[in-house]
Amino acid sequence: MVEVLFVDNHILVVNKPAGIATQPSPTSDESLEQLCKDWIKKEYQKPGNVFLHALHRLDKPVSGIVLFARTSKALSRLNESMREKKMQKVYIAKVEGKLQPMQGTLEHYLIHGDHIAHLTSSSAPGAKRAVLHYIVKEHRAGVSVVEIALETGRYHQIRAQMSAVGHPVVGDRKYGSSSASNGISIELQHARFSFPHPITHEQLTFSVEK
Repeated sequence: MVEVLFVDNHILVVNKPAGIATQPSPTSDESLEQLCKDWIKKEYQKPGNVFLHALHRLDKPVSGIVLFARTSKALSRLNESMREKKMQKVYIAKVEGKLQPMQGTLEHYLIHGDHIAHLTSSSAPGAKRAVLHYIVKEHRAGVSVVEIALETGRYHQIRAQMSAVGHPVVGDRKYGSSSASNGISIELQHARFSFPHPITHEQLTFSVEK
């Protein structure tokens, strides 16, 4: 079942559940992209192949908003908006411990390993600068609820950076969480997303914050 937040002839915006890959991969039987293609075929009675391209990916255990382009023209314009930093993404994470200070910026250098991001030095081959800004919304029972805005979009960036400062995302065993995990989801959600429509240029804003 696909939870559609918005659809027109140019884009599709959906709320991805945790536990499903955004795009097809050799290690995943099911993907959000394929479910959305099947939904479009049924909804619009479209024969043949369906053009659909994700503008960004969410990790399999992460939930939240995913934007798809439905045409090559929309894809090109959305990619341009992304390059020009006209897209604003806000994530909500529950992280272990009492994160201090209450707001700040994290900057690290990451390198993409085998399905994991490793911290490294700025001079290491393949190192990529990773920057995020956070605000702690509340502390509760050994957990901090944090609002996160990405300045860069690196592989597993939020998960790796929060772990690096000693506050891994709750349930994220891969990055050192000691919390009980169901193996399907972690406490990280792409909760708010704002971007200009690729054709009308209207500013669209979506929220699925829990």
